[in-house]
Amino acid sequence: MDLPAEPVCWAAIDLGVAPDRSNTIIDVAAVEEFGVKSDGHAQAQSAATLRRLASSIAAGELMIPVAATYPLAQVREAYRDLVKRHTHGKIVLIP
Repeated sequence: MDLPAEPVCWAAIDLGVAPDRSNTIIDVAAVEEFGVKSDGHAQAQSAATLRRLASSIAAGELMIPVAATYPLAQVREAYRDLVKRHTHGKIVLIP
């Protein structure tokens, strides 16, 4: 379970989600208080992981929701949406 922010982490814990099944790269307090994982991008940076993810996406086994796309020239607008934390999905920059 990828947990984006503090209230979500705490709600997951309250609902009985095991800390080792939860991950956040934002909520440092939940990592320290509950033992929620904080596996960021470094743990996934390998060619093998990228191949496995690409294969899962191609097979329809993994779907990544996209909230919005922006041309690279609109990176500031994309970042403004990102920091609001109200998107449901990824924000993608198109070169």
